[in-house]
Amino acid sequence: MRAGFPDFRLGSVLATSFTGTLSERHGDAVERIPTPQRLVDWLAVYGLAVDSCTTAQLDLARELRESIHAAATAAAIQDALPAPAVHVINNRSAQGRAAAILTPEGKRQWQLSSASCVEDALSVIAADAISIISGERDGKLALCASPTCQAAFFDTSQSRTRKWCDMNTCGNRQKKARFNANQRKNPRSAE
Repeated sequence: MRAGFPDFRLGSVLATSFTGTLSERHGDAVERIPTPQRLVDWLAVYGLAVDSCTTAQLDLARELRESIHAAATAAAIQDALPAPAVHVINNRSAQGRAAAILTPEGKRQWQLSSASCVEDALSVIAADAISIISGERDGKLALCASPTCQAAFFDTSQSRTRKWCDMNTCGNRQKKARFNANQRKNPRSAE
């Protein structure tokens, strides 16, 4: 990762990982793609390598990110999907040139055109969002239980009862806060 920028929060679901490029939405927000080059870096981590990114393309990416977050949040709470968000997701999905290919290991991988651009990568992210929001994939959209985060995530756990977008960040932070609160209530229990 590039020095001076917050680390990426990586997950196994492309669309919700993309929404995680803005974290702590209800606290001190952390922008993880503050520059066009940072978006290029994030896309490369997910196998969507592009040569460059302009400020206008970064704006398109952030618009898609916020649209996916809005639609995923609505789906998680079983509310109506916001029409403007649906419009942006559909437009981004339709405007790119990417193909799904099968790897020798039997996995799906996205292949961008040889002259790939950010819009092609965004179409892949939008298509992934469509597959999880529409219910095509096995799992459940949920919201992080952290009051400062509340990120949308795709729960593929067996029981579908996961509480945190990421156990290593939000989950640990909440467990630590609960432990510290218990220590203040019962100072002798630590002895």
